[in-house]
Amino acid sequence: MNKYDLVKLIAADAETSQAEAALILDSALNIIMDCVARGEKIQLLGFGSFENKRRSARVGRNPATKEAVAIPETNMPVFKPGKEFKDALNR
Repeated sequence: MNKYDLVKLIAADAETSQAEAALILDSALNIIMDCVARGEKIQLLGFGSFENKRRSARVGRNPATKEAVAIPETNMPVFKPGKEFKDALNR
């Protein structure tokens, strides 16, 4: 499923136009990305939580040359599914 398919399903479920559904989805995704980028944790009960995890700097290896490569510190978005989400997958 892609974003267009999701917008169509949201529009049908909410009985609204696809344009409005796309606007709402875009707004929700932008808010989630902005909040997580600022270091806030977003919890949607039953669905899951989004947060920012810091990966510390480390040394890796180039598989072709076996040479050591410095990997810088980075921030990674993390999603943890909630109980209801997990249960829905295992029905």
